[in-house]
Amino acid sequence: MSLTLTEARERAALVSGVSYELHFDLTTRGSYHCRAVVRFTTSRPGASTFLELANAEEVTVDGSPATYDGRRIALDDLAADHQVVVEARIPYVTDGDGMYTFTDPADGETYVGAYVGMDVAQRVFPCFDQNDLKAPVTVSVTVPDGWTVLANGRTDRTEPAGDGLVTWHVATTPPIPLPMFTVCAGPFHSVTWEHGGLPFGWHARASLAGQLDRDAEELRRVTEACFDHYLELFEEPFAFGSYDQAFVPGLNWGALENPGCVTYRDEILPVGTPTRNERRKRGMIIAHEMAHQWFGNLTTMTWWEDTWLQESFADYMGFRVASDAAGFEDAFVDFSIGKKVGGYAADERRSTHPVAPLAEEVPDVDAATGNFDAISYAKGNSAVRQLVTWLGDEDFLAGVRAYFSRHRFGNATLDDFVDALDSATDRDVRGWVTAWLRSSGFDTVRVTRDGDDVVLTREGSRPHRFEVARYDAELLPLDGAVVDLAAEPVRLPGAPVVVPNAAGETFARLRLDHRSWEALSADLALVERDDTRAIVWSTAMDMVRCGDLAAVDFLGLVTRHLPRERNATLVDAVLGWSADALLPRALAPDEVTDALAQLAAACESGLASGPDADVAVALTRRLATTSPDSMLLGQWLVDRETHTGIEVDQHLRWLAVQRLASLGALEAEAIAEEREADGTIQGVLGAAHALAAIPTPEAKDAAWQRLLGEPPLSNREFEATAAGFWHPEHTALVADHVGRYLTDGLAVARQRGPGFEDMLGRAFPGIPLTDDQVGAVRAALEGDVPPILRRFWDDRYDDVLTGHR
Repeated sequence: MSLTLTEARERAALVSGVSYELHFDLTTRGSYHCRAVVRFTTSRPGASTFLELANAEEVTVDGSPATYDGRRIALDDLAADHQVVVEARIPYVTDGDGMYTFTDPADGETYVGAYVGMDVAQRVFPCFDQNDLKAPVTVSVTVPDGWTVLANGRTDRTEPAGDGLVTWHVATTPPIPLPMFTVCAGPFHSVTWEHGGLPFGWHARASLAGQLDRDAEELRRVTEACFDHYLELFEEPFAFGSYDQAFVPGLNWGALENPGCVTYRDEILPVGTPTRNERRKRGMIIAHEMAHQWFGNLTTMTWWEDTWLQESFADYMGFRVASDAAGFEDAFVDFSIGKKVGGYAADERRSTHPVAPLAEEVPDVDAATGNFDAISYAKGNSAVRQLVTWLGDEDFLAGVRAYFSRHRFGNATLDDFVDALDSATDRDVRGWVTAWLRSSGFDTVRVTRDGDDVVLTREGSRPHRFEVARYDAELLPLDGAVVDLAAEPVRLPGAPVVVPNAAGETFARLRLDHRSWEALSADLALVERDDTRAIVWSTAMDMVRCGDLAAVDFLGLVTRHLPRERNATLVDAVLGWSADALLPRALAPDEVTDALAQLAAACESGLASGPDADVAVALTRRLATTSPDSMLLGQWLVDRETHTGIEVDQHLRWLAVQRLASLGALEAEAIAEEREADGTIQGVLGAAHALAAIPTPEAKDAAWQRLLGEPPLSNREFEATAAGFWHPEHTALVADHVGRYLTDGLAVARQRGPGFEDMLGRAFPGIPLTDDQVGAVRAALEGDVPPILRRFWDDRYDDVLTGHR
């Protein structure tokens, strides 16, 4: 039962002055005990409302059995000022939605974390689970002695609890949105310090102590640089009493912006030394989550139609601040070639929606779940960047400062944000919002030639401001220009090559004239600017998706240009898109092996050219996943060094093992030996992937049983097993499982709930599908499919249809 907009509005009108006093006992197996004291005031004494609490095993209210249906606790005949005491026993989870528990195979240590987000706080403790009932929270947690407890507030004190246990008391927070609550506990290794009068900390599992210490200096530098930069930009103090950041196991999101205690997937703290590309991505994520301390935690959207007010802004600020403050100047290159490409695809699916829909267009939380997508992130990021370009940075920041000042610790809507911008500029902000945020779809910017002039035209309805890059016949730069393109075409002096939106300032499809495209496709590597090459590559990807460029021609671009590409981000993104989108959607099954060999040859050619270290690592990792040469990969495992001198660290070793398994060159016994030699969670997941990739009917059947059988796999093991199972070269071998995925998988999803729906949706068959299989997907969607899974299947169905043009 999903909370509806009507219910949320009614409850917000009835309830105010909410506070929580929570105690968690995390010392038992299987489930934990929660005691919650919920205080609030009602505007109508004698009225009724409800607290949400999902899947609890035992529930009492004020000492008596509760009226509880497994999701909601009834609260009837309420006084004006009320205090409810709820005691509950709640199961731990392994799917990442709730109080997650994990035992580290490296050392046997256990970690527990409350990972929440939309509609998940209620899986941890009884609450009014909606954004506009923000509340101060006081937490205490009983854990084994030797554990550390991290939460939204600063640790106040600890006290012995007997029998080797200790209770941690956490200071009461300011009002926070309940979907951003967290508690993390375990024997963490920590690096702590003070900055600007506040305690800061980075934390990781004990088995990752060496990795945290290795990266601690940079993590501290990036944290402080971003923190100081936000204080300067926003002129609004940091609102919370401390700032902890923890690498945690099993998090479904890349990271979660909990006030004062951000959690990150611990894969972001790699076992091997991180490349600059990995460090830059991590820096962007750190900046993104820190932006949320203002955009989302200080000022919070009222209802889920304004997801963009948090995610779009944090995504834009993350890339911007990683570039401007954290020292990763090419951050927006990554955005243009990565997330933005996904935004264009998302905006042409049936599930597309405006960046800022009306509240009534998001009638319940289930509907809102789908809006945490590439529209709210990638397109929304692009819209904010275009707003800044169109409005000017000074006026934009003045509006942002007014917004925070007016709604500090409160809730806000799009209208509130527009009012704040209106106070800072004379430009027609409301007209811009209507054009950019209230409708779906995107414009096309087209380049044509008229005599000696170049003509830019817009197919669509939005105003655009962007840079136009001009090049001579040798692709050397000429003078460029910043243009405003609306209904009237823009004429520019001619040049052999013209690239609009050269820095990626706007969100629009780009179609170049024949002369420009021919020159770029012949020698793209000569273009000096990384951001412009990123735009050209992303345009080529879009052309493939639209049927304007054949897959074989895109592979020709890869073969010609990737060996000379000097930006590791572009290398990794182009090869990754080729493997994840081109192979399963734009090729026939019998073309996949040759295409992989072409990608491998491009990697080999690039490595032979003597690239810098980051490019060499990117090429080597992709070679490990595409090479048809089992002898080469097998030699890497023996020599622990590639033929080009790159060290075979544990990450690269598992990539090679997985590829050898998919080629049929490594059996289960050898994979088990690799697993025994690597006692970490990386070894568990690497082996799960490799075992599922063995190209025999027996191995595939065993992997299928692991995916859908009992006991359920954890979210990470499921993800790894599915990735190995649906190998695009094994299409014939797993073809019969497509139908089983749609039927057996659906049945299990109905039993296990939203967490499994999400995992199953992400595990959609990554192989070229036949017309009959596409029809089976369509038929499945005509039935009763739970909402989270339906959204994944709808989107993958649209993607597959695009590839079947």
